[in-house]
Order: sequence, then structure tokens, then C-alpha cells
Amino acid sequence: MENELLQHGLNISRRKFLSRLSIGLGSVALGSLLVPDLFSGAAEEEAGFMPGIPHFAPKAKRVIYLFQNGAPSQLETFDYKPVLNKMMGQDLPESIRNGQRLTGMTSGQKSFPLVGSYYKFNQHGESGTWVSEIFPHMSKIVDDLCIIRSMHTEAINHDPALTFFQTGAQQGNRPSMGSWVSYGLGTENKNLPAFCVLLSRGKGNGQGVYSKLWSNGFLDSIHQGVQFSSGENPILYLQDPAGMDRAARRKMLDKVAELNDIQLKHFGDPEIAAKIQQYEMAYRMQTAVPEIMDVSNESDDIVKLYGSECLVPGTFAANCLLARKLSENGVRFIQLYHQGWDQHGNLPNEMRGQAKDVDQPSAALITDLKQRGLLDETLVIWGGEFGRTNYCQGKFAEDNYGRDHHPRCFTIWMAGGGIKPGMVYGETDEFGYNIVKNPVHVNDFHATILNQLGFDHERLTYRFQGRRYRLTDVAGHVVRDILT
Repeated sequence: MENELLQHGLNISRRKFLSRLSIGLGSVALGSLLVPDLFSGAAEEEAGFMPGIPHFAPKAKRVIYLFQNGAPSQLETFDYKPVLNKMMGQDLPESIRNGQRLTGMTSGQKSFPLVGSYYKFNQHGESGTWVSEIFPHMSKIVDDLCIIRSMHTEAINHDPALTFFQTGAQQGNRPSMGSWVSYGLGTENKNLPAFCVLLSRGKGNGQGVYSKLWSNGFLDSIHQGVQFSSGENPILYLQDPAGMDRAARRKMLDKVAELNDIQLKHFGDPEIAAKIQQYEMAYRMQTAVPEIMDVSNESDDIVKLYGSECLVPGTFAANCLLARKLSENGVRFIQLYHQGWDQHGNLPNEMRGQAKDVDQPSAALITDLKQRGLLDETLVIWGGEFGRTNYCQGKFAEDNYGRDHHPRCFTIWMAGGGIKPGMVYGETDEFGYNIVKNPVHVNDFHATILNQLGFDHERLTYRFQGRRYRLTDVAGHVVRDILT
């Protein structure tokens, strides 16, 4: 009887068990020879990391990432290049391009006609920062921003570039940045997830987003991003089914937890513990989420600040307002994706509409956090996955052009959370093609964010399949010049 139970519980015969055991012991022995501390837990002790405890005092408690999916052109937003207007239609000098990699969409072009911005630029704020006319609201808060004009990446296509920014690797199946923050800091509010995701779609040409961008990867599933929708139920399957009240739901969850606890004690699988936590979180969120989603109590001044679209669920404005509410309720990482920035053609018309969607809400979020005393402890980020070429893609026209992907240099901005306000960091050449001062790589970007949250990026690690992984992989330096 005991043998039958053993075979049933493991779903394996005695002969197969002994055969596999010998292979497993050999692997363990080999692993212990190659990496002496592989199975001892010494890696975590050496790293000096315990989940929920930062390495040093943080400047920021949480992050709101306003990701502009599709890659907005830096040349129409924050990196003013008047020489492109002066040389309109002339071919990009080979000495500037220097044989650098092109996408398949423009590699066959016989010429690369330069095209200046269709929009006017003006200087704003005490910092005198150049900002495009399509951002009248951001122009007013420019002294609260740190504009980084020297971002760069290796990825030249959307999927790997987007995945790189979100996970620190160009391939999938790695934990997202929000998951790393959840793993490192835990939650401030037991009634809400530590990592939330909000999606919106603009009027321009869009690139898709997908759940791997907010995946927990090899971290426990409790760290996966929770996506909010704009429908009647902001989180699917959260509500009780028909005929079940809160008391019945509580009783059912208690019984399920008892069964899961038996399995946890038997198998020791941490995912079972995560499942128990997720059920409990869902139960608590039934009360917390509807309250967070309700904007009826927001004052007229707040609605005016964000714009009337903040009352329309699923818009970027509504998501910015919701991001403020989530952040003030202790959510660690709020990720917004706004799609529609992929202007390979018809850029002057499309980009103006995209800018209108995000300009007022982005500026309002900074103003709102600041007036509530939350900006100092909240790191806000705005930007896409790469930049745009200084030359026209396809047929040249001064008033109806498009730009191809350009990973060599592009612009993002950061605000709050211990970042210096009112400064521009980094510089590109007069053609807006190459970086000439203070380059910032994606790994540096990640290292700096973790630093502001109180983590040494080289020590925030997780051991998986015999290797210590981290968000910055094997690179990255904190950009200390932009820190207060």
C-alpha cells in the first residue's frame, strides 16, 4: 500500500525514480564543484539582500512610468536642431552616419534627405529649455523636469527595444522592472498590488503591447503586474459570481487556503504560497479597487487640471489621474503604456494629435503630485523605446514626412524622486544623429532608478537555474550627475 501511494504521489515508477536519482545526484555534485555556494544560500548572504529592505535610504518610494509606446521623435519634442531646417532636403553626410545600422525599411534608400521639424521650438522656464510647440503644458513645468537627450540602446526594432526597456533584456521571459521593484520593496498597501499596469491608445500608428512586458519572469508570481482595464470591471474575475456574498466568498477562500497549505507543506513549492497570497489579495481588492477607480469625488479644479478626458475611462488622462490615486495609496510601480507614436509617415499630422493626448495629463500629474507633497518621493518617467532618424523615410516632403527608428540617441524626461529639476543632461550633434556628451544607456537608466529606490543594482539579484540575475544584467552605472 505504501509503495502504491508513493508511486501515485510522484507519478513515477521505482525503477524510473532510482534511474533519475542517479542523474540528479551527479548534476548536484558537478554543480557544487563548479560553483561551491550554488546550493548553500551563500549568494543571498553575500549580496546582503533581504526582500523588502533597501540597501540604503531611498530618495523615492514609488515609480510612475509614462511609457510612450512606438517611440516619439526627439526632433519634434525636446531636442531642437535648427540645422536640419537649414539643410532641408540635403543628403545626410556619410561622415555623420558612418555606416551605422539601418532598419530594413530604409536600408534600400539611395539617399537620406534631412528633414527639420515641422513644429516651432521655444525656450521655457528659468532653465531656458527648448520645447516643441506641441507641448504647451509640459513647457510650463519644464523647471520640474530633468530632460535626458543622450539616451541610447542597441535594439533597432520595436519588440526587442520595448522589451529591453521594461525587462533589461531584449528577449522575453525576464522579470519586468515593476516586478523587480515589487520583489525588492514589497507592498505599502496590503489591499492593492505593488505593481499595476494601465493601457491607452492614441490616434496615431500604434505598436502593440503584450503581457510579457509586465511579467514576473522567474520571480514569484505575486510580483506580476496587475492590468487594469477601462471596462465595467477594471480587473477581470475580481467580482463575486452571482449568488455568492462576501461571507460565502470568505468561507470558500479559507477552505481553498487549507487545501493549498497541505500542498505547500507536502511539496514546498513557493508558487503555492504565492497562489494563497493572490487569492487573499483579490478578496481585499474587491473593496479597495472600486474606491480607487471612483473619480466622482475629485474636485472641479483637478478635473480642469487633467482635462475633461480624465473622466473617460481608458484615456491617457484618466490613467494619469488613476496613477496619482494609486501612488498616494501606496502602489510601488505604476506602468502606463500609451500607444500610437510610430510615425513612419504623416508625422506632422499624427504627432500633433498624439501630443494633445498626453501633454496636459503628463504635466497635470507632475503638478498634482507636487501640490500634494508627493513628487519628492515619487519618480515620474516619460519616454519611448528609441528615437527617430533625422532623415525622411521614403519620399521627401517638407510638410508630410516620416522618420525611421533611431536607437543611437533619443530623449526622455524624469521628475521627482531625488532627480535634479530644471536641467538638461546629455547632448547630441548638430544633426541629432550621434551623442557627443554624457551618453546614458538603458542599463544606466535602470541602475539609476533602482538607486533612487534605495538599491545597489549589482546587489539586487535573484538566483535562478544556477545564475544570479539582475535587472541590469552585467552592465549599468548610476547617472549621479542628475541626482540631488
